[in-house]
Amino acid sequence: MIFITLVLLIAVISVVICHMVAKRKGRGPIFWGVMGALFGPLAILVILLMGSKEEQP
Repeated sequence: MIFITLVLLIAVISVVICHMVAKRKGRGPIFWGVMGALFGPLAILVILLMGSKEEQP
């Protein structure tokens, strides 16, 4: 029971962080929120390493 709660808590936190970072970087916040739910902290790492959309030519 504790394991399931911990996994759900990590997923929710990942969704929120991915959504906020994607919005700030001009990326799709809904897409990245879903990625945060599916991949958790790995999605956070990917979105943090990606540049802003405005940086691309």
